[in-house]
Amino acid sequence: MRSDRRFVCIHGHFYQPPRENPWLEDIETQDSAYPYHDWNERITAECYAPNTASRILDTDLKIIDIINNYSRMSFNFGPTLLSWMKVHSPQIHEAIIEADRMSRTRFSGHGSAVAQVYNHMIMPLANGRDRKTQVIWGIRDFQSRFGRSPEGMWLAETAADLLTLDILAENGIKYTVLAPRQAKRVRLIGTEEWRDVSGEKVDTKSVYSCQLPSGRKIALFFYDGAIARDIAFGNLLTSGENYAKRIMSAFSDADNAGPQIVHIATDGETYGHHYKLADMSLAYCLYDIEAKGQARITVYGEYLGKFPPRHEVEIFENTSWSCEHGIERWRSDCGCNTGVNWKQFWRAPLREAMDWLRDELVPVYEKELGFYVNDPWKVRDAYIDVILDRREENVEKFLREKVDPELSAEEKNRILTLLEMQRHAMLMYTSCGWFFDEVSGLETTQVMSYAARALHLAEKATGVSFENAFQGKLVKVPTNIPDFQNGAHIYEIFVKPARLDLYRVGAHYAISSLFTEYPEKFQIYCYGGVNRAYEQVETGLLSLATGRIQIRSNLTWNQKEISFAVINLGGYNISGGARDFIGEEAFTRMRGQIKEAFLKSDIPGTIRLIDRHFRSQEYSIWSMFRDEQRKILNIVMATTLENVEAVFRQIYETNYPVMNMMSALRAPLPKALSTTVEFIVNRDLRDILEKSDIPVSALRKQVDEIRKWPIEPDRNSLNLIARNSITGRAKRLAEDPFDLSLWEKIEEIIRTLEPLHLDIGLWETQNIYFRIGTKMYAGMQKKAEAGDARAQSWLERFQRLGDELKMKFK
Repeated sequence: MRSDRRFVCIHGHFYQPPRENPWLEDIETQDSAYPYHDWNERITAECYAPNTASRILDTDLKIIDIINNYSRMSFNFGPTLLSWMKVHSPQIHEAIIEADRMSRTRFSGHGSAVAQVYNHMIMPLANGRDRKTQVIWGIRDFQSRFGRSPEGMWLAETAADLLTLDILAENGIKYTVLAPRQAKRVRLIGTEEWRDVSGEKVDTKSVYSCQLPSGRKIALFFYDGAIARDIAFGNLLTSGENYAKRIMSAFSDADNAGPQIVHIATDGETYGHHYKLADMSLAYCLYDIEAKGQARITVYGEYLGKFPPRHEVEIFENTSWSCEHGIERWRSDCGCNTGVNWKQFWRAPLREAMDWLRDELVPVYEKELGFYVNDPWKVRDAYIDVILDRREENVEKFLREKVDPELSAEEKNRILTLLEMQRHAMLMYTSCGWFFDEVSGLETTQVMSYAARALHLAEKATGVSFENAFQGKLVKVPTNIPDFQNGAHIYEIFVKPARLDLYRVGAHYAISSLFTEYPEKFQIYCYGGVNRAYEQVETGLLSLATGRIQIRSNLTWNQKEISFAVINLGGYNISGGARDFIGEEAFTRMRGQIKEAFLKSDIPGTIRLIDRHFRSQEYSIWSMFRDEQRKILNIVMATTLENVEAVFRQIYETNYPVMNMMSALRAPLPKALSTTVEFIVNRDLRDILEKSDIPVSALRKQVDEIRKWPIEPDRNSLNLIARNSITGRAKRLAEDPFDLSLWEKIEEIIRTLEPLHLDIGLWETQNIYFRIGTKMYAGMQKKAEAGDARAQSWLERFQRLGDELKMKFK
């Protein structure tokens, strides 16, 4: 069959659930993601970033090209993930957006990016209003990022029913992708006879039209399940060439075969996170197919534009790609799990509790917002424009145009609180909350946290609390871990401690101000503040801070003016209070009394005065947000670690001659001495690598010192420090690529560290090298051939660094 009738499309579903603390709107430290701050950061490093610059290797395993995989594949990203990425990894976010722009040139004006329902809600289990909002928010988020309207939309877990597909079509979506087992029967358009294709018998090489209840139609692509399973659970990604062969084997060689599209869909994280370096297998697969002219690489929108459906399909409703039992994985103990021998009886009562809460909040929202607008749900649909741009002028514009141009500050606060309540009432349905095995797991307690935030906001808006009733529902949620008792107890120990109010934000400011100098206007996560008065005094190792600040939520515009006093008794022994500011006279009197007692070194009296003035609103380091807690503990521990280092260094230097002799005699060092050696030699190497001008001779000497002893390098810290050191110099090289001494220094650092077999990760340095080479290599080569000595020196340095980086330019 002619290759111009064969098309290949590889789709990656790139998604992580929202992980933000609902009160802070940011992700706090997740220790399970170490050495990264959190799982989003880790998976970005392992997958999302590498796919923006994936390597093509030659037979010598040298890098000969770097390509953006996203520009050649079909892909979707979760909107909440992209929101995080735009703030915390903006270069990767922009590379993904740029890939879609590049793809439109490659694919006849059709982009490679596909939209996704907003927060990965299982659509057939949602009510009609939530389904509609999920689609509208997903489309609007896509438009704001990619600068165009989406042609396709990814459904969470490909979970589908006709109503969901109808809502997609109603909002201009042309196609979606489903699993082959979701196809029920097909027929040639214009004929009467249906053919049963249940049990994955559907021909996945065609596109199908699905007739919807409203009379609308939507195109459906059913991915190749066999190849997708080989990718996800087999060893297909160990070779890009074998990957390409497997795809090409799926084409029909029949003479009468029409246009065919072999396409697959898997989790995008397969390419780098689940399987290390699998992004390179993907890159080489696409490269190999195109280079050999075996088929044309395409995306769904382009193929649909060229070859409209010739067949009609009916689907099995309430089905998905990751549950053999339909959509039961998200509402019952169907047997689907991740391999742990636990029961999932908790899924049904947890969903019942969430449904109860959602339905209780509906009349609250309709009644409260109904005072201002005729259609509160239309306002919620439009609220995505605020989520995407929370600048005050944009929020004011939204409130003026969608609600009322004459709102008071209190009314604006109430309306924004109600809308945030509804946002969290949808976030609590994020699918991962039910996907895994245990109700106390990270993903499930996360959706409980969103429910808790919705409850909190409802109480703020109306004064009515639903929390006790909600926890009563959670009592019926069982756990596999007896110590956790039930869902209500899990809620109590994992969710409730995260709940906060503006007093706690004020206390966080007060305590952290003892260690961090704040400007007059400051930000603490999603809260803005203004310092109205602040004073810090010290006596010996003790310090006292008093002041008043204005704190405002950037989301709901709830605000308070708060006064505080906090005393540091040394180390992490901190105590203080925060309360409403009750006037200048009372504040001045409070500050004066506490300061007077402190300066007289009457510490018990100081603490009694703080207790008296702030009563029950007392706080300590335990009241702080997790990342700042650790920052302060690191500051407190710094002196201790300096003392430890001094002791270790004295032991190391005093006993070095005898340890050196023991090493020469191959006698094992006592554990106390080997620990000392390991600490000191690793610390000295870190110190050298952190210098702005690394002395290569000292670096070489220290590497030799580490190799002399029977110890392991501290790989986690050395990898990171070496990577930062080399990358920083590569960035300087990008600014001045004619600095030959810098080319030489980078090459020497890499070569000197090689005997330690560190996993430095030269990805970013290789990218910079490739960009410089793409821009300059050909021109410098011509100059060198014409006898330009400077160009000849440049080429020599360029090629020598390329050898260290395993890169080749021709």
